[in-house]
Amino acid sequence: MPIAETLAESGNPARLSPSVPYRAFKQAGLVLLCVAWIGLGLFGHDPWKPDDATSFGVTLEMLRHGDWIVPHLAGVALPDRPPLFYALAAATATVFGGVMPAHDAARIAIAVCLALTLWLLALTGRELYGRDFRWLPVLVFIGCVGLWDRAHQLSPDLGVLTAFALALYALALAPRRAALGGALLGIAVGVAFLCKGTAAPAIIGLTAVLLPFLPPWRTRRYLLTLGLALLLAAPMVLAWPLALYLRDPGLLAQWLETQDLARYFGTTWDSAPAEPFYYVKNLPWIAWPALPLALWTLRVRATGFGGGLAGAGVGLPLTMTVVVLALISVAAEPHATLALPLLLPMSLLAAAEIDTLKRGYSGALDWFGILTFGLLGLLLWGLWLESLLHGLPEPFARIFRDTQPGYQVPWQLLPVLLSAVLTLLWLALVRPARRSNRRAMLNWAAGMTLVWGMYMTIWLPYLDSRRSYRAVAESLASYLPSDTCVAGHNLGEPQRALLEYFLDVVTVRDDSQASNGCDALLVQAARDESDTPPDSAWDKVWEGHRRGDDTERFLLFRRSVAGPPR
Repeated sequence: MPIAETLAESGNPARLSPSVPYRAFKQAGLVLLCVAWIGLGLFGHDPWKPDDATSFGVTLEMLRHGDWIVPHLAGVALPDRPPLFYALAAATATVFGGVMPAHDAARIAIAVCLALTLWLLALTGRELYGRDFRWLPVLVFIGCVGLWDRAHQLSPDLGVLTAFALALYALALAPRRAALGGALLGIAVGVAFLCKGTAAPAIIGLTAVLLPFLPPWRTRRYLLTLGLALLLAAPMVLAWPLALYLRDPGLLAQWLETQDLARYFGTTWDSAPAEPFYYVKNLPWIAWPALPLALWTLRVRATGFGGGLAGAGVGLPLTMTVVVLALISVAAEPHATLALPLLLPMSLLAAAEIDTLKRGYSGALDWFGILTFGLLGLLLWGLWLESLLHGLPEPFARIFRDTQPGYQVPWQLLPVLLSAVLTLLWLALVRPARRSNRRAMLNWAAGMTLVWGMYMTIWLPYLDSRRSYRAVAESLASYLPSDTCVAGHNLGEPQRALLEYFLDVVTVRDDSQASNGCDALLVQAARDESDTPPDSAWDKVWEGHRRGDDTERFLLFRRSVAGPPR
């Protein structure tokens, strides 16, 4: 039995699967929706900066050199990055690399993490609210605007997302099955640590420690959960730092420096300051539509309905939401990807009282979604057809910050068919039918999947032309010397990673001793930066940039006179 019973268990007519004969078909349709949301965008394009390119660069080094302990990027050790997610990407690249490009094969790791996350979220919803609520948190989650392309970039943050989903399920399970909950919680802490370091496990641990303030977890059995979690997490947390120490004590020292609390809170001299209100300001769009629905749940439960705020179905996700939001808000260098774990407990909160949402509110959300995604779909089709026949119009190119209007998208049968099928399925789904609160969430999730699918099918060639560095690398290749190393100035991690992937060139930092022997210098410059050589010993031999992007340029210089003896 789940730890919280709801009206859905007694035959709520609004549930997604009210009819037994058709339940299997509806379940299959929901699975297909999740598969489409996960799979679209993973294949058919080059690595894009920032996270996709950087993570693939680390994965590439792992594949080429077989070092599963110390991640490297373009020849430089990165002991501040735990290896688990990169190892998963390397494993999928090894298994599927024979049938698809290495970068596409590596992205199958994204599919693994997202599929596990959705499955665990469904299990948590069933455990907290009952069997008929297992799909609702999933629909809310995949409909969140903040996931957009962030959920489909090769990044350790997706491994952390899976760890948070596992932790939520473990903590929801703990009051009923303390031992299993403890084992899963320990694994979640270990996975979070091996994907991103100490911050994520600390958030999970603090959430677990605070739960005994709520009645469902104020039991002796919950002590068993915490004890087992500690026993299982400890070896996972200690294994990798020990391996670093055995490899080189200096590597462990570097890692420990990056985990310093002062650095996390932005109080060291070289760290970026914290922005306490960054996530609060951006949460309305990152967590839409989960946020307003979660607030509705809190309003309803604050009156004492359904066990009140201390009930398991609200207490657990609310505690994790508060802990995550508080700890990431005080951290230095805010990034939207750090807010992704927030969407898991907020989706659970949003689902808890969706059946009690006033029909006027759910109807407004439903029609807003239908109109928004319908108009966006129509715009994407019309703009694609115009770009196919006449090229991308200049007004839209300015909106997209494309400095080269007139791009003509190529005709590709499979992407067109996929977009057409997605459009027809969406039209069939949102046709006039019996409206319900749950149907509104299904329509919203389907609309997000439709727009995302069109974005990553018929519009993918245009996006790849703007974001890929392949053309830049191919243009640069004929100017690179074969008899000397290449020094790099101001090159970002994604650019260094992709130079290694496309050209098999590992650049040397220009401020290192090794760069003194390099007769070629590759500089990454902003739009307004000068293209003059560093000094009179250098001549510019090449300049390039990505199509339609003038925010960054690449300059190649060669020594005009012989360099210092090597």
